[in-house]
Amino acid sequence: MIRISNRVESLSVSATLAMLQKTNELKASGVDVIGLTAGEPDFNTPDFIKDAAKRAIDENYSRYTPVSGYMSLRQAICGKLHRENGHDFAPEDIVVGNGAKHELANVILALINPGDEVLIPTPAWVSYVELVKLAEGIPVTVAAKPENGLKVTGAQIEAAITDRTRLLILNSPSNPTGAVYTREELDDIAAVLRKYPEIVVMSDEIYEHINFSGGVASISHCEGMRDRTVIVNGVSKAYAMTGWRIGYIAAPKALAKAVTKLQGQMTSGASSIAQKAAEAAYLGPQDCIETMRQAFERRCNLIYELASQIPGWKVQKPQGAFYLFPDVSALLGGKAGDRMIATSADYVMYLLEEANVGTVDGAAFCAPGFIRLSYATSDENIIEAMRRIKVATEKIII
Repeated sequence: MIRISNRVESLSVSATLAMLQKTNELKASGVDVIGLTAGEPDFNTPDFIKDAAKRAIDENYSRYTPVSGYMSLRQAICGKLHRENGHDFAPEDIVVGNGAKHELANVILALINPGDEVLIPTPAWVSYVELVKLAEGIPVTVAAKPENGLKVTGAQIEAAITDRTRLLILNSPSNPTGAVYTREELDDIAAVLRKYPEIVVMSDEIYEHINFSGGVASISHCEGMRDRTVIVNGVSKAYAMTGWRIGYIAAPKALAKAVTKLQGQMTSGASSIAQKAAEAAYLGPQDCIETMRQAFERRCNLIYELASQIPGWKVQKPQGAFYLFPDVSALLGGKAGDRMIATSADYVMYLLEEANVGTVDGAAFCAPGFIRLSYATSDENIIEAMRRIKVATEKIII
């Protein structure tokens, strides 16, 4: 009998991927399902990026790459960070990996010892807690309040800090809420962190370009935070390159060196072809980003308007990313025929089976009583999915 390790047994299955699989299975069986589960743009990778990948193949970029990434790509990332974000990083501060998730995992493994605590504002992306558990750290969730726009405050962070706190994970724009932290809100958090110089911040900025609030601030710009902030980003969301698997960190040199050491023993360098495509993305025309951003903003307005008409839902309008995260707790305890809707998980399964719409339970994001819908799909799909959800929800009797 094969015995699986405790570290793997303790992990939860990704709820977003599980619901995506269920949705796809129903589609494959002939059911007309609209999937609002996947966290990826529905656009194709821009042609100039694909052309760069084809050239890389023809030019025989087929050998092992440097562990931390091609120098030309790391220079291009430095240029992007300077041009768009006002950061001054050297190539030695950059580590390129197999997607932003890979680099998040590397940073946590490089920083966290067994028993160390990691502060995770919730609602939070499904993998943060699990990656901390994998490193044998202790995830400490800090629940954001709806009245604060589902964003945590400096006072909440300070109340959660102990002598074992080593890392704070921030995600703005947020998956799953779409919340975007303002510079003032980040200054409030930074003022607390300046009292605790041993705490590192990992700023997950993967949705940076999908924002509707006029720009995204980074805590690394706040006083005293530059040398203790790790920026995580990549090409997946901004350039519709989820399958290319290229992400990066921009970090203090000592941490970048540690992550490179770890990566060298686990995966080595990322795909040569994908790296050359990512380099073209950062160096090429950037109008594709704005085209996609405008489409996501239009869809955001559309889904928010339709969601506001669904009985029992409390909805905050997203400021970024491509998710809606309604509070559906008013529906819990209700019945649809003989079917009891006791939890948000019950409601998600009800919507899948009754309305043929795939969503994700908010409990996976440490927020039971909520559900997540991705609006990275067509306007037509959004309109029809919300119609079906409204019809199904109106059948629930509280």
